[in-house]
Amino acid sequence: MSVRIQLSSQHSHFTNLDVIQGRVILNLHSNEKISAVVVKLEGESKSRLSSPRRQDRDHSEKERTEIEFHKVLYKIQEVFPSKQIKNSQGYSLPPGQHEWPFNFKLPFNTNCEANEKMFSSVQLFSGVNFEVQGFRSPHKKTSLPPSLNGFPGQAEIRYYLKVTVQRAGLLKENYRTIQEFKFFPIEPMRPEKKNEETYARRMHQFTANLPPAPERKSSLFSSKRSQSEPSSTSEPPRFKVDARLPNPAILTCNDPIPLRVLITKLSEATDTLYLLQFQIQLIGTTHVRAHDLSREEKSTWVVTSKSALNMPLGSPADVADTEIALDSKLWNSIPLPNSIAPSFDSCNIRRTYELEVRVGISYGKPGKGTPQQIVLPLRIPVQVYSGIAPPPDLVNRMNNPSALPSSPANLAPPLTPTYPPSAPHTPTYPSYPFPAATGTTNQSYLSPQAGPSHGPSQTLYPPQLAPGQNASWDAPPSYEDAIANDIAPVDGPRREYGDAAPVQPPRPGARSGKGERLFPDTGSRP
Repeated sequence: MSVRIQLSSQHSHFTNLDVIQGRVILNLHSNEKISAVVVKLEGESKSRLSSPRRQDRDHSEKERTEIEFHKVLYKIQEVFPSKQIKNSQGYSLPPGQHEWPFNFKLPFNTNCEANEKMFSSVQLFSGVNFEVQGFRSPHKKTSLPPSLNGFPGQAEIRYYLKVTVQRAGLLKENYRTIQEFKFFPIEPMRPEKKNEETYARRMHQFTANLPPAPERKSSLFSSKRSQSEPSSTSEPPRFKVDARLPNPAILTCNDPIPLRVLITKLSEATDTLYLLQFQIQLIGTTHVRAHDLSREEKSTWVVTSKSALNMPLGSPADVADTEIALDSKLWNSIPLPNSIAPSFDSCNIRRTYELEVRVGISYGKPGKGTPQQIVLPLRIPVQVYSGIAPPPDLVNRMNNPSALPSSPANLAPPLTPTYPPSAPHTPTYPSYPFPAATGTTNQSYLSPQAGPSHGPSQTLYPPQLAPGQNASWDAPPSYEDAIANDIAPVDGPRREYGDAAPVQPPRPGARSGKGERLFPDTGSRP
């Protein structure tokens, strides 16, 4: 016996409102008694953290490991037998190939709270139920998070289809196969464009006491100092550097960054400022929680990094308050890497981002004497959107709720995106010079948005269907899912999404194509 899944769509990833269609193909080498064939669409968010050992405790004390599990998506469809011929005794299928079609529509929001209530009762066999008790976890009604596999064993978000072929008989093992897929969510509705900008600003003043230049042998033409070299008695320049983004600060996956970098001279100078180095990187923070344990993992994606530019910024004749904009050709043709996931906030895993722009400036031409140099880092908290816009029909319905049909009272309210704050504050870290920083630096940048607190959680798994049990179960829809029930899938180009790591293989014990044991993960489950 072998069972496999064949999907009709060849998308590299799926998104909300997509219909996942395919067939279950079962190959039998002999007569087999089958009670049911069940297809499940599942999404899970799993975190695993270990507490550090305390030095004041005994060395024999074992470290504590916490695992938190959320079933963010769970849909089930029984493709065999049909309701008209349902029989609890099972059906004898002849040798050969048997096929059954299936389809699921991906919703908008998570529903792990309702799924947890269903999973708390596990049916071992007909007539015997086993109640699972444990820590109750706080749940959030949020958009489905994207696939995340960059932290295997610590923080994972997986989506997959699972087929279970239930064989008639108490001691006969069931056969399963799992096929994972990547999920990339539709972005929230963007706010109206405003003539506003979010910015990070740093100010700096070079010192007046320049290091002496190395002595050179005198010659006939070196009796006078070059007029381009700054005088030790001249006032050093003061300037500020701004990194600006449209407000609210939103970046789009696989798109260039809508950035402006401005350098404003606050005083006159006798020499020229030069741009030596320019770098843009996106810093992602993955906030992982497992019950009362929490941890933050940093990831960095370098968008562009250029050095030895030696680009003059204006001229010594510039008056105070002269504003110079860096050429956007340095970054406006470089998209964000396709391994960046959109910002999301699930029950136990959250991803936030900061954009860091590093500008290296020299007072005096590099290679001529010993000019002063400084690197100024500027950080702006940003939201990263997927770039998959919601269908126009859905946007119209969300903007005109009075035109919508009456919805059930238990629907969740529509989700509204949150944006980083726009008020600057004083940072607590200094500048990063190369090779030496001189002078004083005043700095300010935007503070990251504080995330919500989390509480304890628990791990629960779905029950197995008994022979003759109906497999149809649907949780109450959210507001977005209810109004989008009859809206067609997104029609348009798909953004590439590579994720930080390849999709993980099926769990240990899963035998793709040959089936899977009844409880393959019994030893590894919490």
